[in-house]
Amino acid sequence: MFSKITNFLKEVRTEMKKVTWPTRQDTIRYTLIVIGVSLGVAIFLGGLDFLFSFLMTRFLIR
Repeated sequence: MFSKITNFLKEVRTEMKKVTWPTRQDTIRYTLIVIGVSLGVAIFLGGLDFLFSFLMTRFLIR
């Protein structure tokens, strides 16, 4: 059991050396893109919600 855990951790360490990590600048850029897209989608959906709420109160609820 102990040898399996040790072997697993050695393999994890070997695989982690193969990983290409993004630079700090790439991480910041990708984070800003995600925040921007999220804000864009939120504004779009909020606008649709406002429009449909307005239409519902205008035409269905009198």
